Amino acid sequence: MADTARSAELSSAVRDERPPNSLLRNMASKIALTPMILTVLVVFIGGTIWTIAYSMTNSRVLPTRNFAKDFVGLEQYVKLFATPRWIISVENLAVFGSLSLIFVFVVGFILAVLMDQKIRFENTFRTIFLYPFALSFIITGLVWQWMLNPAFGLQKSMRDLGWESFTFDWIANRDMVVYTLVIAAVWQGTGLVMALMLAGLRGIDDDIWRAARVDGIPKWRTYLSVIIPMMRPVFITTLVIVAAGVVRTYDLVVAMTGGGPGLSSQLPTVYIYEFMFVANLSQGLAASTVLLVTVAIIIVPWAFWEFGKRRSQ
Repeated sequence: MADTARSAELSSAVRDERPPNSLLRNMASKIALTPMILTVLVVFIGGTIWTIAYSMTNSRVLPTRNFAKDFVGLEQYVKLFATPRWIISVENLAVFGSLSLIFVFVVGFILAVLMDQKIRFENTFRTIFLYPFALSFIITGLVWQWMLNPAFGLQKSMRDLGWESFTFDWIANRDMVVYTLVIAAVWQGTGLVMALMLAGLRGIDDDIWRAARVDGIPKWRTYLSVIIPMMRPVFITTLVIVAAGVVRTYDLVVAMTGGGPGLSSQLPTVYIYEFMFVANLSQGLAASTVLLVTVAIIIVPWAFWEFGKRRSQ
């Protein structure tokens, strides 16, 4: 009883010594974080507000000095959605993004499963699969442009080997060129997904596999019913990383197709860059704002649902 009373007195003394205001707790950490917080407020939030504000003006090359005089409201947004080039860019992004995400996840997960079987020369294969990710998209685009060029790429090589009827001219075909971007993006991004998935698989306790074998559960069923649900955080992290890369894809398009033939491989980032720095600043700002709002509409509800569910648990 005496020990209990003494511990209670010590606990009350410690509580009395703590700052009464919760804002004063961990002051050293908060002071250390101040520069980063100011950077976020000024650069990111301030830049976002500036972008939205000047997207409602008629500035063409440089930001207007007289904001009130040049304010045009939503006129730039009306023009944006009346521009066929922007609509084509969004449609291409939908095709490119969805196919890239699907194939990168499927191929990356399959490679991770195969690598998780404790194969020989695992380090060598892991390096080979990760090597494309170490390259810039400019190099990737140029390499695939050469490989898919009908004049001296894969098509010519196969015809030189005797297959005269072989045709693979997707990069010059308006209806198929966007799929060549998918091929290049999957080739470069699969290694990263494989590495993330492999790290998740290596984090699974071996007891789970032993229990599945004892119960006679097939391996494929174990993956579908046990392993994949347990790897949900890894899938979410990978999805965010890959989706962010897909949305901001620019250099791959410029190096590989230049947005052509015509507008058939244009993406919103190409449209935004060319309008912001070449044609019409406010139109480019309006396009970037639309892209930002679209991403926020997808990410923010998911974040509330995800973290809200964790808090309720």
